[in-house]
Amino acid sequence: MELTKHLYIIGNGVIAKALAVALASNGRKVTILRGSTDEQPAYVENIEVEMQDATLQADIMISAISNYTEFDGILLLTNKSFGNEKLAEKLKLKAKQSPIIFLQNGLNIEKRFVDLGFTALYRCVLLATSQSITKNKVRLRPVAPSPVGVIKGSTEELNSIVEMLNTAVFSFRSEADIQTVIWKKVISNCVFNSICPLLEVDNGVFHRNDAVLQIAKTVIEECLAVAKEYGILLTTEDVLQNVLSISKMSDGQKISTYQDILNKRETEIEALNFAVAKAASRSGKVNVPVTVLLGELIKIKSELSY
Repeated sequence: MELTKHLYIIGNGVIAKALAVALASNGRKVTILRGSTDEQPAYVENIEVEMQDATLQADIMISAISNYTEFDGILLLTNKSFGNEKLAEKLKLKAKQSPIIFLQNGLNIEKRFVDLGFTALYRCVLLATSQSITKNKVRLRPVAPSPVGVIKGSTEELNSIVEMLNTAVFSFRSEADIQTVIWKKVISNCVFNSICPLLEVDNGVFHRNDAVLQIAKTVIEECLAVAKEYGILLTTEDVLQNVLSISKMSDGQKISTYQDILNKRETEIEALNFAVAKAASRSGKVNVPVTVLLGELIKIKSELSY
């Protein structure tokens, strides 16, 4: 795969902007596509990314899916996963043969693309947090290189994609066992994306407050019991240390669901707590009452904010 291939980032949120600037600063050809906005002309936006020790900026083309009849590059999905049903329908005649990388949270978020016969599907588990500062400026805090693995496709193409995406600012790596990594991230997200918004606190609360950490441990243990039913073997300590690492690295930052509620936007809780609950129900052997309760409270809190 040529390193000059065009990279289309679907979604115009904080991760999309941070990734676009990182790639453009590394010489890649990048366009951000607003997934839910059609029939709007393309324009250029100067975007800044604040790191811990530097600030990057780049002029990024912003366009819409409707402005294209066919995509000749790689599509990176950073939009909210609840939009994937409609997005798959939009792309099936424009990008069915194009590699698609899901940089989204949740379980089974690629299902509609699989059902429609897309041929090259890859899943990325983002190990970075980002937060809006102003309309054109975001703060990025990488935690570790983000793993990318195959859903449908080849290892050779996967390695080429990772080479294209990887930069010193926003790093990626190939991962053979992506399903285990997905579950580990989903369980961590069930913790952060429900507890932090309900307490109205930043991500750092778990390494600062032992009582909150104990609630997180309960959620982790419930979710791990479900994961085990699907052949995913992780320990409480594995996930708990992951939660603490993210908490320390992103101390002071608000998790995406908390940002969504504050900005009166729909959350991804259906692909997190409720997706784990559905997986538990399908297994017929496990119950996740605390995980479900926290999810229900987030859903109510989100609806009350509209």
